[in-house]
Amino acid sequence: MKGTLVLDSAGLAGYLADDRKVMLLVDSAKRHDHSLVISAATIIEAQYGGVKPARMGWVLSRLKVEDLTKDAARAAAELLRKAGLHGHRCAIDAMVAEAALRQSPPVTLLTSDVGDLSRLCGPAVRVVGIRGTPSESQKTESRPPSPTRGGRDPSVSAPAT
Repeated sequence: MKGTLVLDSAGLAGYLADDRKVMLLVDSAKRHDHSLVISAATIIEAQYGGVKPARMGWVLSRLKVEDLTKDAARAAAELLRKAGLHGHRCAIDAMVAEAALRQSPPVTLLTSDVGDLSRLCGPAVRVVGIRGTPSESQKTESRPPSPTRGGRDPSVSAPAT
């Protein structure tokens, strides 16, 4: 692979909801042979009542999910310390940053929290801001399967018009 696109919970939520901006970035990453990566902790944060298990499974099957090991947790804690951040609010961000820093460069991270993740990742990761959980109006229109996207999830219908 020639680089990496890392999704935090907002990025994963955008992928799950077929958000136009997120999908353009995902499609571009695939065209450039970049890995698509999330931290295992991101799954917990992005799981909400509106996500069908089949959709979550389909999306996760297309991503590399980085496990949270003891060493990764310690490295994430050290990132928090160095950035002067602490607490529950920043813990998952630190796990995402730690996973991003282990990936093949160039690394781009999609997030709704540019400030904290920029502090945690430093200059090694390009942090791109996106909005939080997408609304219906941000979803892409139905489109035919694309060879670069590997087809669409058959269990998800197009948004109502």
